[in-house]
Amino acid sequence: MKNYKHIFFDLDRTLWDFDKNSHEAYQEIYEKYNLYQRGVSSFEAFTKSYLRHNDELWALYVEGKIEKSYLTWRRFEVTLLDFGIDDPELARQIGYEYITISPKKTNLFPNSIETLEYLQQLCSLHIITNGFEEVQFNKLRNAGLDKYFDKVITSEAAGCKKPENCIFNFALEKANALPTESLMIGDDIEVDIIGAQNVGMDTVFFNPNRIAHNGGIQFEIFDLIELKKLI
Repeated sequence: MKNYKHIFFDLDRTLWDFDKNSHEAYQEIYEKYNLYQRGVSSFEAFTKSYLRHNDELWALYVEGKIEKSYLTWRRFEVTLLDFGIDDPELARQIGYEYITISPKKTNLFPNSIETLEYLQQLCSLHIITNGFEEVQFNKLRNAGLDKYFDKVITSEAAGCKKPENCIFNFALEKANALPTESLMIGDDIEVDIIGAQNVGMDTVFFNPNRIAHNGGIQFEIFDLIELKKLI
């Protein structure tokens, strides 16, 4: 690999363990709002329903078809409706609770800190994320990651979302970086990898679950510590 001057990371599911942290937040919400007593059959059923609706609504958000404020509570409203609970105010309370609780969680992927400590000595590190601005900055601070990154680029600040060219170009401009001297690391082939490649950046696909794919990947790792051998 090249001697890169800038390395850009995705945050969720690349450094910050989104699935584990979110699961803990769902559990707190389920218990705090006594959802079993309200008619939600089980925590597992609640989580399964929420994830399905969230995926559908998040896709619409990424496409620019719905607003962040709508997504925040609507995903919980339709989840509650699955269990016969028609309570928009409760959905709004839970939606606010979720974006308050989840950023306080601090579970990271194995070897995140050791890898960042190593890379920080070699080049400038940055974040490019589609997550909500206030939520992502809180995640970084609470997990002790903020000190490693020079620039944190959110889709809200850029006015567009990965995999659009404009967010990567915006990030490169903010970091005063050229595509040819930059590397993008992320867990989503379409959003992180292809998006970055489209503007001329090199890429590393982080695949801890060893998800099958059709190839065409420049570099692939299964543990973040592998970056120490690559870079």
